[in-house]
Amino acid sequence: MPAFSSSPALQTPIESGPAQPASVTDAGSPVLQGLLEVLTDVVDPRKRRGVRHRLAVVLAIALAATLAGARSFTAIAEWATDVPAGALVRLGVGRRPPSESTIRRVLQRLPGDVFDEKISAWMWLRTSTISGRRVIAFDGKTVKGAKDTAGKLVHLLSGLCQRSKAVLAQVAVGAKTNEIPVLAALLGTLDITNAVITADAMHCQRDTAQIIRDRGGHYILTVKANQPTLRKRLKSLPWKDIPSMSVTRERGHGRQDTRTLKATELTTGIGFPGAAQVLRLTRTRTNRKAGKRTRETIYAITSLTVTDAGPEQIATWLRGHWSIENGLHWVRDVTYDEDRCQIRTGHAPQVMASLRNIAISLFRLAGHTNIAAACRHHARDFNRPIELLLTY
Repeated sequence: MPAFSSSPALQTPIESGPAQPASVTDAGSPVLQGLLEVLTDVVDPRKRRGVRHRLAVVLAIALAATLAGARSFTAIAEWATDVPAGALVRLGVGRRPPSESTIRRVLQRLPGDVFDEKISAWMWLRTSTISGRRVIAFDGKTVKGAKDTAGKLVHLLSGLCQRSKAVLAQVAVGAKTNEIPVLAALLGTLDITNAVITADAMHCQRDTAQIIRDRGGHYILTVKANQPTLRKRLKSLPWKDIPSMSVTRERGHGRQDTRTLKATELTTGIGFPGAAQVLRLTRTRTNRKAGKRTRETIYAITSLTVTDAGPEQIATWLRGHWSIENGLHWVRDVTYDEDRCQIRTGHAPQVMASLRNIAISLFRLAGHTNIAAACRHHARDFNRPIELLLTY
């Protein structure tokens, strides 16, 4: 069976990081393994007997079709059937592409967390830093159309690089647990040294903060009602005596938003591991048409000192946390119609979500800002998704 085609882009020097799917050149410089090569490292859950298409080939076809906008097993198979044989050879396909039933069975049996772990290790090497740090936003998403036989929904926790918008990690959250212990376990598998972790108020937990600090990372966490004692302590700080760091105003859609930022260093402990600064963000919204004014105050706590990062930078990262909602979850729902997808058997819901994550990440790494437009662009020419896969 033909091997994957190579590309000069597979010889791109990379920065150091966690356990890497990389080799070393004669000159001693690390070389990044290509994405299609990473797929060959994924363990095939099938027995060898009767296998006509290698797992890496099935995954490559599924990923190329997803880049072209495919949303289902049938759409993936139809894309592969329509692609000229000469183009499919570049993905390792022999005489004929795998059928819909083969694609379906393979993706249903492939352990999602194992697949995500391989992709995450590769994607980590493609991330960018902000002011010398990786900033990673973690948030969960329920795949609403993927109910199992017991009626339970698939819930996935993902980590997004705030700068490159590439998905760095994904793991399934079991029906008998929640995101809190899953994030703690996931952080234990990543090299987060000097990285900044942002998460919503659910993850404002002492154990989670301690894990991040023990592994050499920093956190920025929103404090809400789930931590009443901590919030009360932060609220009682002498904010009236603390000058505003910045005031920003935005206008649009008949309203004006005014955001006021205050911050203070913590000179005494407040019972939260590694806490160094507290931020208070006050948003006042004036609706000129309705003549109403609302005010919201948000507290955030971080292990970053003033020397590590100033309050304005921390506030930017805190606001950037929601890029995972707008730049990933929304795109999967709207562009790939994920919440209406009826794929629900075995590991397929998570694996399909992983394929969408990879496609979105590759588009972003290639410079696309509009994912829907990128899908249409790659759907118009069979060679485009294949070229994109061979570039990374």
